[in-house]
Amino acid sequence: MAEIYEFVFIGLALFTAFLAVRLERLIYSVVSFLFMSVLTALLFLVLNAPYAAIFQLLIYAGAVVILILITLHTIKRW
Repeated sequence: MAEIYEFVFIGLALFTAFLAVRLERLIYSVVSFLFMSVLTALLFLVLNAPYAAIFQLLIYAGAVVILILITLHTIKRW
């Protein structure tokens, strides 16, 4: 059963990573990157790596996305 979740999370993470690269609007790319980071953290949880999931959420889904949003807000490029 865990293998099914692994493949679903990997597929969704790849799809959102593709969207993050291909979307025209930067704000949509950032949201897609956020979803990809959360899906990667969920994949770590399925693989029984809770500390990696916590760091993934704190560093990528938290800090990096906030820094990108602050930068976009500063340069007014949505």
